[in-house]
Amino acid sequence: MIEIFFARVRMAPLSVLLTDYDGTLAPFLIDRNAAVPYPGVTEALNGLRRSGRTEIVVVSGRPVAEVTTLLGMDPAPEIWGAHGWECRTADGKKKIFPVPRHVQDAVAFCRDRLLTLTQEDQVEVKPSGVAVHWRGLSPEEQLRLREESLMLLRPAAGCTGLEVLPFDGGMELRFKGRDKGDVVSEVLATRPPGVPVAYLGDDDTDEDAFKALGKRGLTVLVRREYRPTRAELWLRPPEELLSFLQGWTNATR
Repeated sequence: MIEIFFARVRMAPLSVLLTDYDGTLAPFLIDRNAAVPYPGVTEALNGLRRSGRTEIVVVSGRPVAEVTTLLGMDPAPEIWGAHGWECRTADGKKKIFPVPRHVQDAVAFCRDRLLTLTQEDQVEVKPSGVAVHWRGLSPEEQLRLREESLMLLRPAAGCTGLEVLPFDGGMELRFKGRDKGDVVSEVLATRPPGVPVAYLGDDDTDEDAFKALGKRGLTVLVRREYRPTRAELWLRPPEELLSFLQGWTNATR
């Protein structure tokens, strides 16, 4: 499967790598602001980009500014943040999709309530939602925070058009209007038809992207432990991830 994909890359003038950030390019850490890529990943991405035949697009639940800082690529590639609610293109143009006022109000309310349950550094406000993180807490504290957060967020989701989604190490209240699948569709719509494209991701939010890409490209689950997924291929980071990136780079030479 990989060799068939790389054969397509070898023959094409352009290819596109779309990838999630946390859990895919970078490990999960208790301090999420210290979650830089696995050793060698930034260098591998820079090497792939230097070929001049591959565009790199990062798709994350984090804000664009955070991903830009942590990723460490200079210049930064195209980055979509907040599950597709904001974008910074490779040439520096910024786009923010409007979020309805009632959603902003619900997010602000839930943020304030979440802060009564846990510390400020465990609550993350995004353009289209709010997340609570419990990585690093004791099992008892994780269970408490999960249950109390769910009791708080579920009613807000039911009356505002938001949804509550779990992720690896936390839970998020998010507006339903956009997801990573929308990003994949929009990126493909602005690239030549038939361009070789792959999407790399690790958690449930990446399933929207896998579904949107479908048979038009290669879908790759990147995580240490397997889980049920739409993805066709499974890579364990960082070794297999680095090998994949090197294989892609070799195919562009």
